[in-house]
Amino acid sequence: MKNTNHYAILMAGGIGSRFWPVSTTQYPKQFQDILGVGSTLIQTTFHRLAKLMPLENIIILTHKDYKESVKEQLPQVEDDQIVLEPEMRNTAPSILLGALKIKKKNKDALILVAPSDHWIQGDTAFQENIEEAFQIVASEDKLITLGIEPTFPNTGYGYIQYKKDDAEGAKPVLKFTEKPSFKKAETFIEEGNYVWNAGIFIWSAAFIVESFQKYHPETFRLFEKGSEFYNTEKELEFLEENYHKAQNVSIDYAIMEKSDSVYVIPAKFKWNDLGTWKSLEDELPQDENQNTMVNGRLLPLNSTGNIIKTQNNKVVVLDGLNDFVVVEDDRVLLITPKKKIQEIKALREKAIEKFGEDLG
Repeated sequence: MKNTNHYAILMAGGIGSRFWPVSTTQYPKQFQDILGVGSTLIQTTFHRLAKLMPLENIIILTHKDYKESVKEQLPQVEDDQIVLEPEMRNTAPSILLGALKIKKKNKDALILVAPSDHWIQGDTAFQENIEEAFQIVASEDKLITLGIEPTFPNTGYGYIQYKKDDAEGAKPVLKFTEKPSFKKAETFIEEGNYVWNAGIFIWSAAFIVESFQKYHPETFRLFEKGSEFYNTEKELEFLEENYHKAQNVSIDYAIMEKSDSVYVIPAKFKWNDLGTWKSLEDELPQDENQNTMVNGRLLPLNSTGNIIKTQNNKVVVLDGLNDFVVVEDDRVLLITPKKKIQEIKALREKAIEKFGEDLG
C-alpha cells in the first residue's frame, strides 16, 4: 500500500529553449516526445512518480498557459492538482508555494521535488533511492538531493561535493559548483567525491518551509500571507496579485547553498537532463556512421555524426553533411553545426526578432 504521507511536486513550467524549434514557449519540451519513445517527458515522469505515492498526492506546478497541455496529457489528474504560476519566477518560489499547499493538507507530508523534463532509466533503482530518502526525512530534519555519479568531465552540469566516508546512504554536502571548466571537472572526477546535480530533492514539508523562513525570509513572508487561500477557490486570485513580487531565484541559491542540513544520496539510476540536442546521442542508438535519427528514415551519403529529428517518419537524405543538427517542426527547419549547439537559444531569439514571437 502506498504511503499517504508521500507527495510530489512535479516541476513543469520551463520553456526548454535549447531544444528549439521543437520546444517553444507555446509547447515546451516537457510536453514533447523528444526521444521518439511514444510518450512525452511529463507523462513518463508522472507515471514513474505514481508508483511511489497515491496519484492524488502528485501536484503539477506549471505556468498558467500550460494548463490545457497538462490536462490533455495527464487526464487522470484533477484540476486542484494543477498549480498555475502567473509568471515564471524560477524554482524557489514555486517549490515554496507547493510545500505550503501540501503542508496545509498534511502537516506530516514528505515531499519529492522532480523536474518533468529529465530522462531517467532504471525505475527500480530510482524508487529505491527515493524510498531511502523518504525514510531519512521522516525522522530527521534534512534536505536531501540526489546526485548522479559522473561518467565524464561534463562542463554543462552543476557538481555537488560531499564528505568522504565509508558509510552507505546520505552524505553531508560540502559545496555546490555551477558548470565548472573542463580542467576543474576533471579534478572533481579524480577526487571521487563529486556528483552531478540532478535537481531532484526530498524533504519534509515542515522542514523546507522552516528553511525558507530562516534562509530566504522575504520569499517566505510573501507566500505565507496566502496561507488562508491555498487549496481554496481564492488561491489563484492571491497568486495573480502577489506571485510577480517573488524574487526570481533558484532553490539551490535560496536554500541549498546556505543550509547546513543538506545531504546527497549518490543515485544508482541512469539520468540525463536533456539539456541540448546533443543529449540525444547519449540516449538513442546511432547508425554505423554515428548519425542519430528521431522520427524519420535516414539515407546518409558521405554523412557522419549528425543529429536529425523530423516529423511523420519522413525520409531524410543527407549528402556530404558531417556533425550537424537538423531539426524540423511545422514552421521551422533548423540546420546548424553541432559545435554551435549551445548557440541555439540565441538563434531562436534572432528568428523571433525577424519573423515574430509565435516562432519561439
